[in-house]
Amino acid sequence: MLPSRATAPDPYVPHHGARDFVVDHYGLRLRYRVEPNRLEGVATLDVRALERLEDVHLDLVGLRVSRVEVDGERVRYAQKRHGLRVRTPRPLEAGGTATVEVSYAGNPSPAGGPWGDVGWEELSAGVLVAGQPTGAPTWFPCNDHPGYKATYDLTITTDSPYTVVANAPVHRVTRRASTRTWTFERTEPMCTYLATVQVGPYDTGRLGRHAHVARTADAADDVAHDLDRHDELFGLFEDLFGPYPFASYTVVVTPDDLEIPLEAHGASVFGANHLDGSRGSDRLVAHELAHQWFGNSVSVRTWRDIWLNEGFACYAEWLWAEASGGPDADDLAHEHHTRLAQLPQDLVLSDPGPELMFDDRVYKRGALTLHTLRLTLGDDAFFALLRTWTERHRHGHATTDDLRALVRESAGAAGSPAGAADDLLDRWLDETALPGLPARDAARRSIRGRAGRRP
Repeated sequence: MLPSRATAPDPYVPHHGARDFVVDHYGLRLRYRVEPNRLEGVATLDVRALERLEDVHLDLVGLRVSRVEVDGERVRYAQKRHGLRVRTPRPLEAGGTATVEVSYAGNPSPAGGPWGDVGWEELSAGVLVAGQPTGAPTWFPCNDHPGYKATYDLTITTDSPYTVVANAPVHRVTRRASTRTWTFERTEPMCTYLATVQVGPYDTGRLGRHAHVARTADAADDVAHDLDRHDELFGLFEDLFGPYPFASYTVVVTPDDLEIPLEAHGASVFGANHLDGSRGSDRLVAHELAHQWFGNSVSVRTWRDIWLNEGFACYAEWLWAEASGGPDADDLAHEHHTRLAQLPQDLVLSDPGPELMFDDRVYKRGALTLHTLRLTLGDDAFFALLRTWTERHRHGHATTDDLRALVRESAGAAGSPAGAADDLLDRWLDETALPGLPARDAARRSIRGRAGRRP
């Protein structure tokens, strides 16, 4: 029987993650056969103790471990449905490090939760990985919580008709009679839930000057039509948010329909229904790209701050609409404010609870909070705040309190009372009642001035 693990650092996912160690690097060597959905893997984890350790508790779901070594020495382990306990050969003191190697295999499948099924999911031809928030353990052993980041090396061998997309550029592809082995470059630091592999019958190519695209051959024309403004979108976000934070960006379009798009570190995944030649998902393309700055580079330390991911990405949709000839952000803010006012006022944005963390009200109220900040600080100070945010916390973590501190700093630099900014955030973040928006006419003048600038 596994002993109870140390108290999880995140109450939204109490059965995931451990607080007594971090993993600084994951090396994943995988072999995946598509037709039988068979995954075999060796995961090498560089573990660093935060306090004295005699056991390392890892998250792993639905896959069977066959061997564990610590610093090259075979060790005892115990496995239950959602966890793996590794006995270290000798106690590991705080600050000490060890290399844990886990060999495992099985037929991976999604893990259920309050948010639906997440993790490794079979498609009609291939597979996708949707890790948020607790899907990573469905395909590799890990310390699965958002508060830690690690670098990754990934090598995956799969059947030769298939293409693999992951979190970093391809370093090399080795071809054999019936398989291909894809080796990817090392990633920037990232959270476990943002790690992904996408396997499918994809053709890959450039997407304008800044990105790549992976889609089936028969979807090429539709995808090209729907993404023909991607360079403009990418340029706008670099202008507003700062340099793109990762080595590459790939848009994956699956041959299957998907309920919602998915973001991962350095990639976004859309269904065939999203990029079908109608350009009906323009805002979603903007939303998922914005997550590369907000959520993937600057990540939340705990899930209670999920609004920092989704509110920023939602507001990026409005900024793109404004800059690309659609309705301006103020029109969209008033439209969504009216809709929110008709819904139950029982959500606290700064702590929505696990059941409501992906509620659409988190997205829209988060965006409205940012819009109100923009109107309060003025365009120059607001967009300077966004660029400071992404630079200061690049490849790291941030909290709502970090944003409060930056808002006070920005308000002082703009000559506004810091107390007024604090009061504004208190109302939007910590109270259930929906605050009003600033005057419509004054807001529109400021916003139209920004929209007229070339991205």
